[in-house]
Amino acid sequence: MLSTSVTALSLVKIAKKTREAARQLGLLSIDERNNAIEAIAQALEDKIPEIITSNQSDCQTAKREGLSQPLYNRLKLSETKLKATIKGVRNIGILPDPVGIIQIHRELDEGLILKRKTCPLGVLGVIFEARPEALIQITSLAIKSGNGVILKGGKEAINSCQTLFKVIQDALVKTSVDRDSIKLLTTREEIKELLALEKDVDLIIPRGSNNFVSYIQQNTNIPVLGHADGICHLYVDKQADLNKAIAITVDSKIQYPAACNAIETLLVHQEIAPQFLPKIAQVLKENNVELRGDKNCQELIDIMPATEEDWKTEYSDLILSIKIEASLENAIAHINTYGSKHTDAIITENNISATKFLNQVDAAGVFHNCSTRFSDGFRYGFGAEVGISTQKMPPRGPVGLEGLVTYKYQVTGDAHIVATYSGDHAKSFNCRDM
Repeated sequence: MLSTSVTALSLVKIAKKTREAARQLGLLSIDERNNAIEAIAQALEDKIPEIITSNQSDCQTAKREGLSQPLYNRLKLSETKLKATIKGVRNIGILPDPVGIIQIHRELDEGLILKRKTCPLGVLGVIFEARPEALIQITSLAIKSGNGVILKGGKEAINSCQTLFKVIQDALVKTSVDRDSIKLLTTREEIKELLALEKDVDLIIPRGSNNFVSYIQQNTNIPVLGHADGICHLYVDKQADLNKAIAITVDSKIQYPAACNAIETLLVHQEIAPQFLPKIAQVLKENNVELRGDKNCQELIDIMPATEEDWKTEYSDLILSIKIEASLENAIAHINTYGSKHTDAIITENNISATKFLNQVDAAGVFHNCSTRFSDGFRYGFGAEVGISTQKMPPRGPVGLEGLVTYKYQVTGDAHIVATYSGDHAKSFNCRDM
C-alpha cells in the first residue's frame, strides 16, 4: 500500500538511517521544526475523511474478531477526537523550543566556561496498542524535540496507522525535516527486533495494556518510559461536599473508562458513607457501572462482593470497586499499598486533610477536588504526551517535550589543564554563575 514496508532493509539499517536523520533534525532551527508541525496539522485536516474511512475499516475488523470494548474504544477515531488531536499538534507548534536551552552557564575560572545545554535524546522506539492518534501525537512531539522515531502500532489499527503515516510523510516532503526521521513498522515480529536495538534506539515508549507494557519492560535493555498499570483511586473524605463528590466520581469513572487515568477504586470515609453511598450507587448504576464492595459497603447498598484481587485490578471498563475506610490515614495506606503510582484524588473541604493526602500519597499525580481524568499531557498544556510515566526518576507523570530531551555539559577553555588545580599550590576554581 505504501512506502512503509521494511522488507528491503533490515531493521538495523532502518534504525541507523533514522538515527542519521535525527541528527540532522536536531540541527534544524525552531522555525523549520515548527513549519513541519504545521504542515502535518494541515495535511491531517485535509485528509480527515480518508483517515476516518481507514479507521472504520479497522473498527469493522475489530468487531468481527471480538476486540475487547476498552481496546475498541481506544481504537475508534471519531471526527471529534481527530480534530482535538490536530489541535494538540498545533499547540505543540506554539510551545517554546526545548532544544538548546542553557540550564547552567558558569565561569569555573577565568577563560574556563561551563555550559549545560539541552539536546535531543536521539531515536525513540514507540510501540502502542490501538490508539492511532498516538502516532500523530508522538510524531509531532518527536519533531519538535529534534528526535527520530520508529513507530509500531497494533495490528488492530494497521489501516489507520498506515494512512496517518502516509499523510505525515507526504506533508514532510514540503519541509526541511527528512522523512527518514519517522519510520513505521507493520509486523509483530519487528517488535522483538526493535527491543534489541540498544545501540541505535535511546528510549522505548510503550502504550497499551498492563500486560503489554510489562512484556516490553521485561524484554529489552533499552530504557523504558511507561507504566504497567493505571490503578487510580478517588477518596471521599468525611468533610467532602457530596455534590462535588458525586460529579467528580462520575467523571473520573465514566467519562472515558478505558483511559489509564480513570478510577478503579472508590474509597469512602465511614462517617459519610451512609449519606454518600446510596446516592453515588444510584447514579453509577444508571450509567451501567458494575459495582463491587467490601462487607461494610454491602450493609449499606446492594452491591457485589469485592475480593482482594479487585483492589489490584485495572478494569479499563465500567466496573468500580468500593471500600469504606475508618480514616484518612487508612485511605492513604490503601492507596500506597494497591495503587500503581499513576493518579489518585481526594474530595474534601478540609485543607489540612487535603494537604496531608497530597503530600503522603505516592503517585505521579495527586489531586484535590477534581477528576483524575485531568492527568493528561494535553490538559496540562503540553500540547500532547508520548505517554505517562509512574517511575520515581524524572520524567514522571504525563511526558511531553521536556521528557524527550536530555542535556550535555560543554566546557570551553584556553589551554587550561587540570594540573593547575591540583597539588600543594593548586589554584582555586571561581565557580561564578554568569
